[in-house]
Parts: sequence; structure tokens; C-alpha cells
Amino acid sequence: MTELPKTFDPAEIESRWYAHWESSGQFRPDRPGAEPWTIVNPPPNVTGSLHIGHALDNTLQDVLVRHARLKGKDALWVVGTDHAGIATQMVVERQMAEHQQKRTDFSRDEFVEKVWDWKRESGGEITQQLRRLGCSMDWANERFTMDEGFSKAVLKVFVDLYNQKLIYRDKRLVNWDPGLGTAISDLEVETKEVKGSFWQIRYPLADGSGSITVATTRPETMLADMAVAVHPDDERYKAMIGKQVKLPITGRLIPVIADEHADPSLGTGAVKITPGHDFNDFEVGKRAGFKAGEMLNMLDAKAQVAQTSDGLVPDDLLGIDRFWARKQVVERLKAGGFLVPFVDKEGVEHDAEPRTIQTPYGDRSGDVIEPWLTDQWYVDAETLAKGPIEAVQSGAIKIVPKSWEKTFFNWMENIQPWCVSRQLWWGHRIPAWFGPVKDGADKLTENPNDPAGRKVFVALSEDEAVALAREYYGQDWAVGTSDADPWQAPEGMTHESTYGEGALKSVVLHQDPDVLDTWFSSALWPFATMGWPEETDPKLHGRYPNDVLISGFDILFFWDARMMMQGMHFMGDVPFRTLYLHGLVRAADGQKMSKSKGNVVNPLGLIDRYGADALRFFMAAMESQGRDIKMDEKRVEGYRNFATKLWNAARFCQANGIGASQTLEPPAASLAVNKWIIGETIQTVQAVDLALADYRFDGAANAIYQFAWSRFCDWYLELVKGAIDDETKAVAGWVLDQILVMLHPFMPFVTEELWSKLGEREYDLIVAKWPMADARAIDPEAGKEIDWLIRLVSDVRSSRTELNVPPGAILPFSHANASDETHARLERHVASLNRLARIRPQLDPPDTASGAGIQIVVDEATFVLPLEGVIDLDAERARLAKAIAAAEKERDGLASRLGNPSFVQRANPEAVLKARSDFEEKSAEAERLAAALARLG
Repeated sequence: MTELPKTFDPAEIESRWYAHWESSGQFRPDRPGAEPWTIVNPPPNVTGSLHIGHALDNTLQDVLVRHARLKGKDALWVVGTDHAGIATQMVVERQMAEHQQKRTDFSRDEFVEKVWDWKRESGGEITQQLRRLGCSMDWANERFTMDEGFSKAVLKVFVDLYNQKLIYRDKRLVNWDPGLGTAISDLEVETKEVKGSFWQIRYPLADGSGSITVATTRPETMLADMAVAVHPDDERYKAMIGKQVKLPITGRLIPVIADEHADPSLGTGAVKITPGHDFNDFEVGKRAGFKAGEMLNMLDAKAQVAQTSDGLVPDDLLGIDRFWARKQVVERLKAGGFLVPFVDKEGVEHDAEPRTIQTPYGDRSGDVIEPWLTDQWYVDAETLAKGPIEAVQSGAIKIVPKSWEKTFFNWMENIQPWCVSRQLWWGHRIPAWFGPVKDGADKLTENPNDPAGRKVFVALSEDEAVALAREYYGQDWAVGTSDADPWQAPEGMTHESTYGEGALKSVVLHQDPDVLDTWFSSALWPFATMGWPEETDPKLHGRYPNDVLISGFDILFFWDARMMMQGMHFMGDVPFRTLYLHGLVRAADGQKMSKSKGNVVNPLGLIDRYGADALRFFMAAMESQGRDIKMDEKRVEGYRNFATKLWNAARFCQANGIGASQTLEPPAASLAVNKWIIGETIQTVQAVDLALADYRFDGAANAIYQFAWSRFCDWYLELVKGAIDDETKAVAGWVLDQILVMLHPFMPFVTEELWSKLGEREYDLIVAKWPMADARAIDPEAGKEIDWLIRLVSDVRSSRTELNVPPGAILPFSHANASDETHARLERHVASLNRLARIRPQLDPPDTASGAGIQIVVDEATFVLPLEGVIDLDAERARLAKAIAAAEKERDGLASRLGNPSFVQRANPEAVLKARSDFEEKSAEAERLAAALARLG
């Protein structure tokens, strides 16, 4: 046994123990024949740093991993990072800009090598931060979504899906980020409220019979309008359906069509349809018979005005920015008499109605996102979604909380094609090569602007693509490859490599310059990290399916659902048996954390102040299924105090000869207090096991917290103080060990330190054995007796406090109506009652209780503590009556406020919650004081 220091220092303990665990291989102990248990960590961006959401997500995972390891399972926590295409490329380009360099100053290969250099030097900061949190990950097998093995899996999945006609190239609308020059996912779009305008524009009918007025927040897009939609039942416009309008500025003739997308109650009821620049309009356009290739596009990749395919955009508007174009279009409409003015309440005319508009921004570039019609690669998500839907319906995948199932089904059953191409250089380059189309034996045709005008060869490598091409073109053709952009037709093209040099004719293949969406690669995480496709065992040696996935609900569709799709398609089974979705960590006032609001909490700062154990315990204790967590630094501090209390309890044990237990099973016990604490320990093990099995992290954390703090520290150690015999030493040491083991998944550092200092051990706590919850060790009679003692002491203590009885005063104690069993208990616990409650029971004569004093009822017996001469009874009655009146006045005032519908409905929700909390507090205070007054008789 090594004596513990007086002061608990989390920082020193944490750094020392983590280094020991990792260097000694404790995160993945050798356990041949043990039951496999597997979880994969959502791979954080290689550019990332630990935020409070990571702290929650990884704490919950580590709780489960450490619990499984203590249960004797071969627990594997897969760790790695995501190559984060957009984020990483931005970081490197910013660094280059500091040296007056641009990406385009280099070849693609040179730039990619620069990114790898950055990754080797600076990437992975977050992995060190995860270590500070205490995450027991399998670092020896850390993965990266662009490492060699994983990249092979990504390419195979793409090629296989293409060959199965589940990946295809198509022209559709995407979220286009003009600042980054790439399509982005919905997750990378941040919607902000922006003060904007709502214009009304009069479109004249081509036959001169009148006009129709449309409303828009983006008048510049009228340059690519293709229709005006009205509701088929709108009587105002029925006669116009089928007619044409002549657009101002362009003069384009477009039809008036009937579509239920137009809402008669909104605006004018007539909607301008720009299918190439609005997601809703795209669907309307398809229903109206417009093919995607026919839809007009008026913007280029930089969101500057471009000529439409019909050539009707005025030349002087070409090349200008979209927002400048908006001003120009409005001016021309106004000058032409096509702008319908907005009249305010004072009768003043304005060009437009001011409105707050929900505007999409790129979360990284900060640019307004443009719906843009472009050719991209898509996955047939509808087909792949069928398996996951059935798996959740059948229970093969259990979603916790179950309330998320409805959201899951709603999205999956209405799923859209998944755009998986990105216009970047960093990432998995799409394994597709384009060449001309054969048009006869010796004639080839090629149209870079038309997807159908190029032949595509999808293969795992360039060599395989060339082999496919030679098979397609014939042996008379030499096949070469070039890195030139396949969507251009460069002059003087040079071949980087040529195959079939002896042939008479040559053809050149160009690889698609785009890369795959990072979500495409991370969707393979549950099985590609296990050696697939080289590893052919369908169960991956018991690692697939994974046991559970812990995820934030915000990536349910972007990652979780896609893992289900890919896993079930390629592995023939679900990727995980259980999907646990946790909420967000919000600011203390319930608002979402954001840098702009200045309410972001740095988890590393909390670790510096309170230790990782305190932060972890806060996260687990506050994680309640289906609810977000409100950040509360005071609670984190409170859990640091909990660790300190446990530290001091261990020091007390050491000082009294209590050390490491020598047995896994409970020691033999004859004393009621020892039988009681053994039973309490077993019940706590049962509660923690049950809670973790149900993913009730808060229930598990609070069960061990209440047992360690209240039952063990506050009661058991106090009850045995001064009477610690060999039996008690053995029991106390065993109970303390069980506490350390149960608490270890939540607070790994302090528990490991205490475990090591309490005596010689055969193994570290991280690989110890989980307690056995043997109900046969519970003694109900001992439990009832000590519970009676605790209630009696607690009531006496609270009564003394309420009535201002001097702490040092030892009061005589009489009773009435006590049973024989109560008499026996009083005799057995005289010393404890004297020491803990400062009372001296009067055992003779029995069943007498008279005189003014404190009256306490416990079970069948009434106990009286006479107060004559101890306190001024009249003054105490007056004080209590005054305090009761004050508490009741505040209670009634709060009740009046809460009974006012105007306050409840209009006040800030936080103010209403506080009023309810204060009402409950004052009501309880009034009841407590009234009970104290009643006890005086």
C-alpha cells in the first residue's frame, strides 16, 4: 500500500496514467478466445480540434468500451481520422497564400503531396486531444480514410456500384459553393436569417391580353425563367393556363403551367419557375416535361452571369456577379414598367417589400450557396435504402431513443439520389476515364459539354481502364492517357502514357478530375477499417456487425444511414446492432453554441480547470435519452469535488488499515452494517449493469454517484468509524474496490490511481474484472435495520438544524410505541446514535414520551427529544411562524404569476422555468418549516 498525497491533482495523474495505458497495450489486451466487442469512432476531420460535442460523443463511447473490457470481452474501439476534403484543402491553400502561392501554381500531384506534407506535420491534433479526454482507443491500429488499405476499399465500392448500375452520372441541381468552386452536402450548408427584399414583377402575356404578376427574392434568376406556375384550382389564373408570357429583358417566351406547388394564399399565387437555379423549381420543371439537359443555366462556377443555351441574356450582363446582376435586373424592370411597387402602411411606394429571408451559406467559405445545375456522380440511394429500412423495421438495427425511428423512416422512404462528386484535388479521385464515343469502325465522336458525348471507363486503376478502352475501341487503336481536363478540348494534347504503340490510330483517355465526397468513404468505416476487401471472412472475425454506434443525431442521414446502406450492400448484414443517438450540448441558457454568439465552451479548458474525469462524469450524468445537455460549469466543478471526496475516503481507508481486497466475491460478514453495505454494493452493480444495457448513461452515472457519495462515504464510513475490526477492514476494502471498478468507465484516471495505491495488484484497473451482481449476497434484514438507523439519524439531524439546537448539545432521547425489534436496534446502535446524532437514548423506562421537544416518527415508534433548557421554545416558535409566513407569501406570489396565462405564454421560457423552480422550492420550504413547528408540540 502506497500512501496517497493529501491533495488530489488531476493533471499529474492523467498524463502519467494515459501514457502507461497506451505504452503497455492496455487499450487492446491480448484475450484469445474472448467474446469480440467492437465500436467504431466517428472519424473526426484531420483538421479538427476537440469541441464540446466530441467530448460528449467520445465519453459515451469510452464508457461502453471500458465497461466491455472490464466484462472480459475483447473490446476494440476503432480510431482514425477523416481526410476532410474541403477543410483540409482550404487549410493548405491558406498556408500557400501566406507565401504568395496558389494551388494552380502547381500540378495536381505536387499539390496533393503538399497536403500529405501538412498531414504528416500538423494533422492529427485532435488525436492528442482525445487522449487528454481519456479515450481508450486502439491507437496501434489507427486508420485514415486515405490510407492505402482504405483507399483500395473506396475504389472497389465505387467500381462495384457502377458496374451494378447503382452509381451513375447525371445533370441535377446541387448546393454549389462559388467560393470553393465545388458542390457541397446539405450538412455543409448553414442557413442564416438575412434582411432582404421581396419583389413583384409583371410578366406580360405574349398575346397582349394582359399580364401575370410573380413574386421573388432573387429577381436576377428571371434571366433563366422557363415557366410560370399557378395552382390548377386557382380561379384567377385558370384561363391563362397554356398561354405564354414574354419575359422582360430577355424576351423569352415561356408557358403558364398548372402545378400544385403554387400556393394561392402566398404572394400573388403565381410562381416564376427557374428549374436550373431552385430545388423546388427543378421538380416543377421535371413535372412540366423539361429534361435536365434542356434546363437553362445563367450562372458559371463563380456565380457570375453566363449566357443561356438560347442566347437571350443581354451581352452587357454577362460576366457580372450575381448580386450586381440583381441590381441591374431590378433597374431594368423598373425602367420598363414591369416592377410592381410595394406600398407600405403610410402609403409610400418602394421597389420591394422588406423581408427576413432564410439564406443558405457555405459553412466554410461563408459564401451564399447557389442551387446550380451541373453534371455530377450520383448513388442510387433509393435502392440502397431498402435494406436499412427493413433492418430497422425488423429490429435488426435498434435505434435508441426509439423516437428517432419516425424521422429515419421519413427520410429514407423519400430519399433523393446522393451526389458523391466534389470539385477538389484532395480526396479519392474518381476512378473514371473518359474517351470519345465509337461511331462506326473508324470514326470517333467527342463532345466535352455533353455527358452522352463521352465514353466512360470505370476501373480500379489506369491500367484496367486502358484495358477496357482497348477492348472497346479494338486492337487497331493505341490508347493514351492525359491529365488534361476532360471537359475541355485542349490543343496540342500530350500523352503521359500510351498503350499499343504499334497501332495505326490513337485515342486519349482523361481521368475525371473530381474526387469523392468524404461521406462516401466514411460510409465504409465499420468494415473497411477491419481489412475489407482483402479480408474475406463475412463476419470479419467477429468484428462485423459492430456492437453499437454512438452518434449525434445531426449526422443520422449523412453518416449513420449511409453506413447502413453500404454495409448491408457489401457485407450482407447490418453494420451495427444498435444505433444510439445523443443530443447536442447547448449553452447554459439553452441556446445552440456558436462562435458568433460567443458562447462556445472549450472542453480542454474545462479539463485544465477540473480534470478530464470531472468533465467525463458531467457528460455521462447529463446524457438523458432524447434530450439536449445544457452546459453547466458548476456541475463539472461539483464532479471534481466528487473525485476529491472519493480521494479523501480512500485516504481515510488507508489510515485505518483498509486496503486492496483479496477476493472478487464479498467477504464473510456478521455485522449488520457490513451486510448492509455488501447488499447496497450488489444492488448498485445491478443498477449500473441494467442502465448501461439500456444505454441510460445518466442512470448508470447517478447510481454509482449516489452509492459512492451517500452510502459509502457519508454513511458507511461514518457508521464504522471507531469500530473498524478485521471483518470491517475486509468488507470496506472490497466495497471500495467495487466502487473503483464501477466508476472506472466514467472516471478512469482517479480510479486507476486509487486502485494502484491501495495495495499490490495482479493487474491494472483498466483490465480488472467487473463485479458480480450475486443477489444471494443481499441480506434484507440487515438492509432494513441500517435503513432504519439512517432515517432516524437523518431526521434528528435535520430537526436539530431547523430548530437551532446547538451542535455540541447531547440530547436525551425517549420513545413511545416502540416494538421489541426497535428496542433491540436501539441497544445495538447506542454508540452510533450518540456519535452521529448527538443523542442519548433513554432505554428505561420504555414507552414514555412526554414534555416539550422535537417529535419524530420512524416506522411505528415516536421519538421525543426534550428541548426545555436547551433552546428558547417561545422564541423558536415565533421564528418558525415568521419564516413560514414569508415562505408562504413568496410561494403564493409565484403561484399567481404562474396562474397568469399572459406570463406563461409571453415570458421568456427560461423565466417561466425559473418561476416554476422557485415555486417548488418555496412550497417545500413552507412545508418543512411547518413540520418543524409541529414537532415542537
